[in-house]
Amino acid sequence: MYLDVLDLRNFYYKTRLGRVAQRAIRARVTEIWPPEETRGRNVAGFGFAVPMLRPYLGTARRVIALMPGPQGVMPWPEGLPNVSVLCEETLWPLETGSIDRLLLLHGLDTSEHPSEVLNECYRVLGPGGRALFVVPNRSGLWARRDATPFGYGRPYSTGQLEAQLLRHGFQKESHAAALFGPPSEKRFWLRSSGMWERAGRHVLTSLAGGVFLVEASKLTQSPGGAAAWDVVRDPLRVLDAVNAPSGPKPA
Repeated sequence: MYLDVLDLRNFYYKTRLGRVAQRAIRARVTEIWPPEETRGRNVAGFGFAVPMLRPYLGTARRVIALMPGPQGVMPWPEGLPNVSVLCEETLWPLETGSIDRLLLLHGLDTSEHPSEVLNECYRVLGPGGRALFVVPNRSGLWARRDATPFGYGRPYSTGQLEAQLLRHGFQKESHAAALFGPPSEKRFWLRSSGMWERAGRHVLTSLAGGVFLVEASKLTQSPGGAAAWDVVRDPLRVLDAVNAPSGPKPA
């Protein structure tokens, strides 16, 4: 079940708890994908990924925020040319193989068609592309409280998500967790959120986090039927061919 885009916007941008969640998750996302490593690459998000996409606006070749129809769309980023697009949940307006980095937040766990969403993820990622899935931890406190967006939809365990990704042609590359503090609006918990995030990374297990992040690569089938990595030396050369201008060939 998708939440309304206005509810998501209000949580992340207008509540103290939402801003804490935004900072904590974005810190983990940028650790996995440093902005400087996206220079010249195409970055897309699906669901309500815009709070995590801002660091890439200044480095990526292109940033696209895909927002599914059942959720609704809002213009983003504020004060800059709009990059958000309203799209069909399982039919994205992107060329096959055109994306280098794909981030899903409130996109997979809230979908009633997760298999079709993963099929679209696989289709739009180019050779060497990576996807990052941010989902509620079914063992965490945040999935048990519907006062936040993480209390809606389908929470996962790491094993459940990794098995689902493997069935759809993805191999796990890395794993992280965030939101180690409780989902409370009380001042003590909000002010100590940074301490909880630091402690969670070094002391607590990933099971204690409110969300976890799984980075995955595409797999392809080799002629002999065995899985093979879908990697090229320079993924941007594929996009150069896709984006090359068409026209009559010189005589």
